[in-house]
Amino acid sequence: MSDLSGKVALVTGGAQGMGLAIATRLKADGARVVISDISGTSGRAAASSDAFSFREHDVCDEEQWADVIGEIEAQEGKLDILVNNAGILGDLDESSPIDTTLENWRRVFAVNVEGVLLGCKAAIPAMQRSGGGAIVNISSISGLLATPYNTSYGASKAAVRHLTKTLAQYCVEMKLNIRCNSVHPGDVWTPLWEALARRKAMETGVSVEQIIDEEQVVSPMGGFTKSEDIASAVAFLASDESRRITGLKMIVDGGVIDLDTYHLRKHLNARRNGHTSPRPEYESPLRA
Repeated sequence: MSDLSGKVALVTGGAQGMGLAIATRLKADGARVVISDISGTSGRAAASSDAFSFREHDVCDEEQWADVIGEIEAQEGKLDILVNNAGILGDLDESSPIDTTLENWRRVFAVNVEGVLLGCKAAIPAMQRSGGGAIVNISSISGLLATPYNTSYGASKAAVRHLTKTLAQYCVEMKLNIRCNSVHPGDVWTPLWEALARRKAMETGVSVEQIIDEEQVVSPMGGFTKSEDIASAVAFLASDESRRITGLKMIVDGGVIDLDTYHLRKHLNARRNGHTSPRPEYESPLRA
């Protein structure tokens, strides 16, 4: 566990899924946590236990950012941690760069990139007023590994990575005592991923379990990354334990990015030699 005692954190997109897991972990580590989300219903439900306070918040709106940060400073006295988690996949029918519409591209970039920029612009002055802080931007392995699909989403997450490095460099050169790092999840089992799996099953005529089984062997470590795995990475980067770490990309994907070449080569060689690599059994997240 990281020690976040006495720190005040804001987690965007914190009403459900990965954002809620991050907020829960920061709270468990001692932080006072504010969650924001565009969904007022989900946000109020998440905050009903009094574990968090909630602000209804559109991350694309610069004025709302000023209001949210101002309210946090007024009520909590400071802001130490910003987790830019809010994001969207965009149009699920976007199957290639040629199919990409300008409308979808702009919508994805508005939330995934402009939302991060606006958050950092609002948070950095607040953190300066309290003597420093930590920003964690949630990117994706899609921002590191290009594919012919998900054009808008992948490009937006690559932009988040570059923006993170720019912000980290700025804060260092200006001696602001503010660190900025990015976390890059692989496939994380969330309600959104389950919905995608069910949609793919309907389109292809195979079972949801088969879709899940095929996806779980993509990672060299096998299985899905869990929201709690991402939350652990965020908690570390938000804490003083990482006080000498800035500009980092922390990849949490079961080895997909750094080991996948070896992983695929091993299976191809086994197949070429007439052997089938044993497929380990993973517990379906549908039964978890």
